[in-house]
Amino acid sequence: MKNQFPIVGIVGAGAMGRGIAQIAAQAGSQVLLLDMQPNAAESARSSIQAQWQRLLEKGRISVEQASDWGSRLQPVAALNDLASCDLVIEAIVERLDAKQALFKQLEAVVGPQAVLATNTSSLAVTAIGAALQRPQQLAGFHFFNPVPLMKVVEVIAGLKTAPAVCEALAQYARQMGHTPVQAQDTPGFIVNHAGRGFGTEALRIVSEGVADFATIDRILRDQVGFKLGPFELMDLTALDVSHPVMESIYHQYYEEPRFRPSVITAQRLAGGLVGKKVGEGFYRYESGVAQVPAEPATPEVASIPPVWVSTRAARRAELYQLLKDLGATIETGASPSQTAISLVAPLGFDITTVAVVERLDPARTIGIDMLIDDAATRRRVLATNPATRVDIRDAAHALFARDGKAVSVIRDSGGFVTQRVVATIVNIASDICQQQICSPRDLETAVTLGLGYPLGPLAMGDRWGPTNILEVLFNMQTVYGDPRYRPSPWLRRRGAIGLSLAHVEEH
Repeated sequence: MKNQFPIVGIVGAGAMGRGIAQIAAQAGSQVLLLDMQPNAAESARSSIQAQWQRLLEKGRISVEQASDWGSRLQPVAALNDLASCDLVIEAIVERLDAKQALFKQLEAVVGPQAVLATNTSSLAVTAIGAALQRPQQLAGFHFFNPVPLMKVVEVIAGLKTAPAVCEALAQYARQMGHTPVQAQDTPGFIVNHAGRGFGTEALRIVSEGVADFATIDRILRDQVGFKLGPFELMDLTALDVSHPVMESIYHQYYEEPRFRPSVITAQRLAGGLVGKKVGEGFYRYESGVAQVPAEPATPEVASIPPVWVSTRAARRAELYQLLKDLGATIETGASPSQTAISLVAPLGFDITTVAVVERLDPARTIGIDMLIDDAATRRRVLATNPATRVDIRDAAHALFARDGKAVSVIRDSGGFVTQRVVATIVNIASDICQQQICSPRDLETAVTLGLGYPLGPLAMGDRWGPTNILEVLFNMQTVYGDPRYRPSPWLRRRGAIGLSLAHVEEH
């Protein structure tokens, strides 16, 4: 296959620049590496070669490959040394003025057909190229850290970018062994935009006193299958990186409520509790290991009252079978007896609202999250309301833990934990499609590869039901009165007529 860009310049030899230089050399390009800091480019070459040496020692590459790739890396000292480049990728500080100044200088150095690419994660490609004579030659080429392992790259067209430039970059990404996804020039592009729901909604749950960091992380790992919970993830990426992105996207979208940041992360960032790299974030770290508080033990109870199940419960038949399997005494009357646990399973509503609407005794009412079928989860989640008696709470906990499955008990919350986080993720993704920022296919690819979600957000919505997700959002909007939960037209229309959320209209 013909090499798309035989000579590639990389400006910036930090972690991102090194990673891009490594895969560019592996793709067969001659790579010229430039950094304005003395010896930084040479240090980057040594680091990349050490990486190849490790791969060689593990038998993953041959001696010939290591030698060939190493010969393709060349540190250079000045911008003029990049004159012969077919492509120059910028990976410098995330500041608009710095990037604009660099590209103005580069444009005067390289040939008129050379492609210029920015690895920006949060700045507008159009704004970066605004001062150029040839803005049609500039595009976004956003990689993720660590570049050699994160196999997705966003190719972003500015308003004046030539389509052929994006096509060439996408082809080059494939030569590098990466999967390109095409995005319009909007705040956060695809991955950082789609990722807003996970952390910001989890932070709102904490801010309401519903559950602590560790409980929320456990629930989202065990119920949905996320590799890391939101607070584990924020500790890994560090708040000095993630909180400014939250603020940037929120403000660039003119205070769109769906992206509203949290005072919790602002305060922790100000206090220096930014994450694992400093030994303390949402968790404390000893020798790099998170010190996670132990789960509360399952209560020991002398006897468990009979259980009555709301006629409006989600997955009601499945819930009856689960109670039967657990050995519960089940009441089937029109209303619960004076001694029964009143079990509700709402979508989006809080337990308090359901108890009032269904005229149940709140002291004996408890909720269970049934958005996801019980067989597909490793954890059950119960929610009390402010009046739930301790003996009722403990009895329900003991009952649902009888078969050894983990149980978390949280305070009242519209949408529990999983419902509200999943619904927020699906809703934001749906609106990305509605805005035509990218195709549904590229959205799913970008999120699964870039964020490591167990499913793409549209597939998540399809799996647990667009109508269920809609019900969660409508009811949460009722409970909280917050426009952040208003459903996207994409989700509302497809859910209403029974279409997959990945469905694209024919034109």
